[in-house]
Amino acid sequence: MHRQSWSSKLGVILAVTGSAIGLGNFLRFPGYAAKYGGAFMLPYFLAFLFLGLPIAYTEWAIARYGGARGFHSAPGIFRVLWRNRLAPYFGVLGLIVPVGIYMYYVLIESWCVYYAWGFLTGKLVLGTDPESYRQFFHDFTGIQSNGSVFAGLSPALVSLVFCYLANFYFIYYGIAGIERVNRIGIPLLLLTALVVLVRVLTLGTPNPALPERNVLNGLGALWNPPQEGWVALGNAQMWMDAFGQIFFSLSVGFGVIINYASYVSKKDDILLSATTAASGNQFAEVALGGLITVPAAFVFLGPQGVGSVFGLGFVSLPAVFAHMPFGQLFGFLWFVLLFIAAVTSSVSMLQPAIAFLEEGLHLDRRKSTAGLLCLTLAGSLFVAFYSGNLEALDTMDFWAGTFFIYILALFQVVVAGWIFGADRVLEEAAEGSLIRLPRILPFCIKYLSPALLATVFIFWCWQKLPEQWHKIQTNYVTQLTVLFLLGALLFFTLLTHLAVLRWQGRLGKKGQR
Repeated sequence: MHRQSWSSKLGVILAVTGSAIGLGNFLRFPGYAAKYGGAFMLPYFLAFLFLGLPIAYTEWAIARYGGARGFHSAPGIFRVLWRNRLAPYFGVLGLIVPVGIYMYYVLIESWCVYYAWGFLTGKLVLGTDPESYRQFFHDFTGIQSNGSVFAGLSPALVSLVFCYLANFYFIYYGIAGIERVNRIGIPLLLLTALVVLVRVLTLGTPNPALPERNVLNGLGALWNPPQEGWVALGNAQMWMDAFGQIFFSLSVGFGVIINYASYVSKKDDILLSATTAASGNQFAEVALGGLITVPAAFVFLGPQGVGSVFGLGFVSLPAVFAHMPFGQLFGFLWFVLLFIAAVTSSVSMLQPAIAFLEEGLHLDRRKSTAGLLCLTLAGSLFVAFYSGNLEALDTMDFWAGTFFIYILALFQVVVAGWIFGADRVLEEAAEGSLIRLPRILPFCIKYLSPALLATVFIFWCWQKLPEQWHKIQTNYVTQLTVLFLLGALLFFTLLTHLAVLRWQGRLGKKGQR
């Protein structure tokens, strides 16, 4: 089987950066920052330094180590790191997490496509009242009733099909296709974001009758501490949200980096690549996402204009653009920006599973891609059908996009730091690197990162699991969604078992690797 590889160091950096930069940078982060004010930034940057970066370095190191031994998926790489028969089965989480997230993520991506088209054609120029955009969003996504988007050839379904075709065009060509979309997408994303940012920062005070609604105060809503001052640092939920945002924003624990970095050669500087990709993501999140959305919504709609994630992106900001000169153009650019951010992330999510099918079951690219197309399309249609109150989407996001990610990341750092060994991780990371390893890094990998991750996970479960358990007991859509995910998890577990049997047969003939 032909071994894939990145064409250049820039290619892998852009790919990992593209995987990390997504809708969370431009929607989720601004929502948290506006909710907590400047107090949010302290735990946010502490989490970046002591949790995000050490785990990212660890993933790059163990991935390259596994890739050098012929494995490019989580089950195979964990089997190399930990000679235990259970190790590959923990790696199943590295498949179900990105596949599960893809099922609903590409649906949100399709919303961005239609909104961009709507602003371009004028169909989404609905005036300055946010309620008009809220009603359109509800009708378009089918929030008010299950199955409503399947009434005829709805715009939502057409947009979803378009996104699937666009995604799988690049996914089919593997690493080369993913690299191609990011070489074009990331520069275009940054250029579009800078254009919109300049417009937002030059808004001044649009309404003289409301002088307090100016750009400076809008920036203050992002950076200033709340009225209660730094006492807000005692808010445990804020710390959990900050840690979670860093965790998900950097794509650590997704199973994507462990696949991407497995194609990197020994001579490549993985510390430089990891640091550059993480820094690029933080720039997009803080300097672009935060500075665009929060001040824009504040200037025209006041503090109440910065609401929920979807409310901010698909309700408040369209109303904001209606207030602006050339607002239709900037509305179009905003949703093009969201689409590019989404597609550079979504094309990365199926590569781990495709790599597993190729190396574990010896399926060719065509069969692997076709199988995942059928599985994920079924999942996306399931989420789109059970659209009432976005119940299926929220449930899938909780289990695939949050719960499983924490388990996978915790397993990774424990295996890397305690079983494979922190010293071996650092030795692998240092090979080919011109960057000096921070002295605190060994302590972070072995003690601090696992402790922080476990603490946040325990408190998060204590707060969120009872709510989800109640939904499972009382809501049939939640029950169906959990069963769907469990079915997919069982399916990948069975495939992993077949792969293990195949690998054992190969080991029996050729000797242990």
